[in-house]
Amino acid sequence: METLRDYSLTGDSTRQAEATGLAGVTWYQTALPRHELKSLMQRDDAAALRDTALLFGIMAASLAGGVLLWGSLAAVPFWMIYGVLYGSAMDSRWHECGHGTAFRTRRYNQWLYQIASFCMVRNPTVWRWSHARHHTDTIIVGRDPEIQVMRPPAFVTVILNFIGIPDAIGGWVMMLRNAAGYIDPQDLTYIPAQEQPKVVTVARVWVAIYAVTIATAIYFGSLLPLMVIGLPRLYGAWHHMMTGVLQHAGLADNVGDHRLNSRTVLINPVSRFIYWNMNYHIEHHMFPMVPYHQLPKLHDMISHDLPDPSPSLWHGYSEIIPVLLRQRRDPEFHLQRDLPGS
Repeated sequence: METLRDYSLTGDSTRQAEATGLAGVTWYQTALPRHELKSLMQRDDAAALRDTALLFGIMAASLAGGVLLWGSLAAVPFWMIYGVLYGSAMDSRWHECGHGTAFRTRRYNQWLYQIASFCMVRNPTVWRWSHARHHTDTIIVGRDPEIQVMRPPAFVTVILNFIGIPDAIGGWVMMLRNAAGYIDPQDLTYIPAQEQPKVVTVARVWVAIYAVTIATAIYFGSLLPLMVIGLPRLYGAWHHMMTGVLQHAGLADNVGDHRLNSRTVLINPVSRFIYWNMNYHIEHHMFPMVPYHQLPKLHDMISHDLPDPSPSLWHGYSEIIPVLLRQRRDPEFHLQRDLPGS
């Protein structure tokens, strides 16, 4: 008999999580000497400025190539590079700058956060508070608004999100609704009242930007303006989905230990740059204030207390797919992690 979970933030699962103490649970953390953790948490402008200059430099070069070669097959590689940086690398920049840990200088975090939020079609106010809830109640059903793969899995939705559907389209629809003054009741459960007017203001600015972009495309009779702003969120989404699904899919929900509900995967340097080291996902959830550039070091320091990482993307998916297939018949099934005897 299939057990359906209520993933809304205002339903029976929410009340059950609150009644059983899962809402705001105290998470397990590997013991680290205070001075070592303090050192790891030091923020540094240099690493993030270097990586951000490289990101925007590659985006500018690929955009120039795509525009200059527009209309020929030779432009395709340039648009592929631009798209994956716009539609995937901005996901990790949104994420890290939302934590405020990428840069030491606060305004740098804020600037990149606003740009990345626009690219990913994620209202910066809604998603700042959504992600705070995700860390407070990671994969707690009825509390976490960012559970990507629910049970039983909706395979069609997951696959379509590799080309930004329905994720990006849902973002654009909500942008229009926010611009009209509407805020989703579920979002109101975690956005403070004083922050809510910002949701509407930003949405209206975004609508204006998209309106100018679309009007320009219509005026010139060309898709080119939309290839620069908007469409890359669709054709460049595949990488952030490829890496993002690995974060929690197939693992336990409703637990108080990130080693049981999160996954660390060892990946190639290019993907690590695009993903900003979020492949070290148990480490990030256990110590979310450690900047991205320190996560490999953190991994080395606490790996003795973690499950073995997936050695590759291929291995991660070979582990996930059989679990998701079984969850179609048995939503209670999940991968059991072997933990060190700490």
